Amino acid sequence: MKVSYKKLWKLLIDKEMKKGDLAKAAGISNFSLTKMGKGGNMRTDVLEKICLVLNCKLGDIMEIIPDTENTK
Repeated sequence: MKVSYKKLWKLLIDKEMKKGDLAKAAGISNFSLTKMGKGGNMRTDVLEKICLVLNCKLGDIMEIIPDTENTK
């Protein structure tokens, strides 16, 4: 399975917030956001901090995309 954070990037645009501002407000590293930009897996505590700052649910910032091979 693959993780997509496209919803997070759209939410940041909608809130006129930069990635660096989110990192600072959530107390997470810029590396975490870089890893998310590449679709990497994140620890749940990092995702929780982001959701708290943005006042949203986990499904508002990410989605899990199943592998096409596994859907056969």
